[in-house]
Amino acid sequence: MTTTATVHADALARAIKKSAVRLLPFLALMYALSFVDRANVGFAKIAYQADTGISNAAYAFGAGIFFIGYAIFEVPSNLILHKIGAKIWMSRIMVTWGMVSASMIFATTETSFYVVRFLLGASEAGFFPGVILFLTYWFPAKQRSRALGLFYFGVPLAMLFGSPLSGYLLDMHGMFGFTNWQWMFIVEGLSASVVGVIAFFYLDSRPKTAKWLAEDERAALISEIEAEEAVKVKNAPNSVFGVLKSGRVLLFIAIYFCIQIGNAPLAFYLPSKLASSMGGQVNFMVGLLLSVPWLCTIFAMRLATKFADRHDNHRVVATCMLAAGILAFASLSVITTPVLTVLAFCIAIPGLVACQPVFWSLPTRYLGGTGAASGIAFIVSIGNLGGFVSPQIKAYADTLSGNTNTGFLVVAILCFVSVLLMCTLPHQPAAKPVAVGSEVETA
Repeated sequence: MTTTATVHADALARAIKKSAVRLLPFLALMYALSFVDRANVGFAKIAYQADTGISNAAYAFGAGIFFIGYAIFEVPSNLILHKIGAKIWMSRIMVTWGMVSASMIFATTETSFYVVRFLLGASEAGFFPGVILFLTYWFPAKQRSRALGLFYFGVPLAMLFGSPLSGYLLDMHGMFGFTNWQWMFIVEGLSASVVGVIAFFYLDSRPKTAKWLAEDERAALISEIEAEEAVKVKNAPNSVFGVLKSGRVLLFIAIYFCIQIGNAPLAFYLPSKLASSMGGQVNFMVGLLLSVPWLCTIFAMRLATKFADRHDNHRVVATCMLAAGILAFASLSVITTPVLTVLAFCIAIPGLVACQPVFWSLPTRYLGGTGAASGIAFIVSIGNLGGFVSPQIKAYADTLSGNTNTGFLVVAILCFVSVLLMCTLPHQPAAKPVAVGSEVETA
């Protein structure tokens, strides 16, 4: 006998599967382009500094100042997205950041480098927390970690394909009067702007406007999300600044801040670290080798998010992966051979990156409504300041010790604080709204 709950669960399962197939690959592509445009300064480091004469200290400051612009505009950007919808606002973000990234070809002095990096952060502000918020409109808590994991595929895909691409573009020099690093910024920056235009026509801000969902699928998904939102809004802060009075939100911010201290060097310093261990510069071969740990990250991310969702132990999974990644990252302070360097990357990168979609399932099952829009943005904006201080800490530690590898150990120690803080988080099972008929799987 078919019950109402069974019919609801079947329609909900179909809606989630369609949403995953329709939205997540495109969102992953968008994230991949954002990560490439944020991280390509790490690939260009050696060639860029050689052409412009910018010092290591200036490079570290410029690489990190991105996060200052990002932090300042993160919360207002996410509130605008919550109000006018993802379709318009995420398209605007992509078109803007792509153009700013391409303008790096004119940043040939320290001041212009700082300005472009700040503007890149400001223009990209709101994209990442916007997507996190956007996914709460489409995926219930029990499937959200897997959805976040598929979105996070953009990071390893960016490095899996972007690393060889960046290395290849750095082998181009002098075409039409542009240097190799200028070609890299032009191609990768303008690609984001093109995808941003497509996003305007492709995305739907909410399930209610999704014509590709059947009527029963749309109704089941909307009722499920609304039921969860009602529970969250009732039990969590729901004002723009009220979230900062929540001890749990402050703990989320501190954890994410420490994670980003370890995460930032993955983009800024690993290409040059591998190149120096091979006794050369960043080129196609270095980019090709760097794609290996990112391939490992894809598998680690899929396994971790599915396991965490199935067993509802997101805090434990995120903590264990983070600890393993940090230990491998710390080993870079003593490793000097190419083989061991790549091996360390294959543990450090999956650990530090794949733990993040699992982590994000924790605040998104706690915050709802306007509190989710501002709370997620505050976690990202303040937490991402860890990405600003990390290059400064590494540069200072390297200078103080006279060893360019010491900074890896110092950064790893600071990042390990996130593991200790994660252990203090209370276990929070997924909400059980009245609309739930049964558990469903994300595609």
